[in-house]
Amino acid sequence: MKIMESQNLSSNISFPEQVRRGELLNAKCPSREVLKRITSRWGVLILIALSNETLRFSALRRKIGGVSEKMLAQTLQHLEEDGFIDRIAYPVVPPHVEYKLTPLGKEVQEKVEGLALWLEDNLHRIMEQRQQRAALSSEDTESL
Repeated sequence: MKIMESQNLSSNISFPEQVRRGELLNAKCPSREVLKRITSRWGVLILIALSNETLRFSALRRKIGGVSEKMLAQTLQHLEEDGFIDRIAYPVVPPHVEYKLTPLGKEVQEKVEGLALWLEDNLHRIMEQRQQRAALSSEDTESL
């Protein structure tokens, strides 16, 4: 995906060409919707949770923690529509459905996992920044 520096450049390119190449900074490019789905809180966590295994809905929900059934179902549906997840339904009663990453899903999962690992490795730095900013904010409030 190429990120264009100027919307003027993208105005000279046809819509099919934009879709083929992807222009994330162009407001009309569908890559923004895909990015939104991948990088949503639940999208990232689903991709990570499915990185090395196939899971049923309930096992996936337990593994992630804190996600409602509605949000998990909705996010899984979006990731399936975009070709990142396969939904495997078995014709049994009660219904048995499993989810696994597609080859495309594995590719994006590796990218998302890199961001998640960076976050976990640097969480202490981020939390220190928050504390420093909160301290400065409270000092500014007290001086008023």
